[in-house]
Amino acid sequence: MAANLKYRIYVVILFLVFLIGMIGLITLENFPPLDALYFIVATVSTVGYGDLYPVTPFGKLLAILIIVAGVGCFVGVVANSIEYIVDQKERKLRNDKMNMLIEIFFSEVGIKLLKKFVEHDPEIGEIWPSLIVRHAWSDQDFTHAGESLKQHPRTVDSRTIDLIDLNEFLAQHKTFMLSLLENPQMIEHDSFIPLLLAVFHLTEELLLREQLSGLPLTDYGHLSVDMNRVYGSLILEWLDYMKHLKEHHPHLFSLAVRTNPFDVQASVIVH
Repeated sequence: MAANLKYRIYVVILFLVFLIGMIGLITLENFPPLDALYFIVATVSTVGYGDLYPVTPFGKLLAILIIVAGVGCFVGVVANSIEYIVDQKERKLRNDKMNMLIEIFFSEVGIKLLKKFVEHDPEIGEIWPSLIVRHAWSDQDFTHAGESLKQHPRTVDSRTIDLIDLNEFLAQHKTFMLSLLENPQMIEHDSFIPLLLAVFHLTEELLLREQLSGLPLTDYGHLSVDMNRVYGSLILEWLDYMKHLKEHHPHLFSLAVRTNPFDVQASVIVH
């Protein structure tokens, strides 16, 4: 943000130097507009051919002002432009690596975990028709699906889920999820990190219990809250993941469509 502000200040000052300089040179030195522009460009770029120069005292003072104010701002604009281009390339590289890690997460953990919750969501019938992602989907379709997910109540009951199976699944992938949390590429992702933390917390809750059956109702309620926290974040991230695949990896998107956890007729077999 600070770098962007500095760049804008440089551009505004440089524009004023050109505007005031051209008006001054045309008025004081009787330069034609093109010669006035040529003189300013040659001056602020430090080329300084010397074929045009002011002869009046006020014209020389104006030239000094152009040199003092213009040269520094010109260098600042060029330097900040180069820095912006380099930063954009680095940001794209970081985003590519981050999205690759998210793709691996859904391949290894996310889709399987989402299926476990979807199968025990008593309200899933209300939204599943709007989540049958197709190859023809547009950005508007993804937006509509996202609105449906945000309004969808999370009412998964931990008593209906095989907690032993869920515990074993999460325990098997605990090291993998920890590695994602520790990866510096993930720090910039505002929504995926909370999802990982929620999954890791649920993993710890299950691992620390000596038994996962015959629990008090209050404890089942506590686990339900933890599960629905994961479920709510997971379904929204899944939709973003599907949109990303459609835009950037059509071959992966094809497989993701055929393994859609919300589609009861989904089949990996291509018909």
